[in-house]
Amino acid sequence: MAEPRLSFKEMCAKFDVTPRTLRYYEYIELLSPERVGRSRFFGAKELARMTLILRGRKFGFPLEDIRQWLMIYENEGTEAQMRTWIELADRQLEELKEQRRQLDDTVSELQSLRDTTDNSLT
Repeated sequence: MAEPRLSFKEMCAKFDVTPRTLRYYEYIELLSPERVGRSRFFGAKELARMTLILRGRKFGFPLEDIRQWLMIYENEGTEAQMRTWIELADRQLEELKEQRRQLDDTVSELQSLRDTTDNSLT
């Protein structure tokens, strides 16, 4: 059975991304679609990579980290990729925790200022 292939337009629709985003991901070598004339077709490998790219973006990873992580699979295999993933995830978790702490501080400060202002009106 033939591998499923999506056209450029179908790929944009499936992953809800703009054509500009898809072209950029190709430009920075996150994706390598098959070219037939001027048309591009995305096979199972590219669909899997796009899923990983979007998941990485959701978690706040920079595109360069995602690109390098995907290259590890190509060059060193699954185990090396997973070990690197753990390192990247640990680093990102610390970053997100720090952002949460800063956000909590900002919310607390704003709430306090709001309450002080409200109390001064009564």
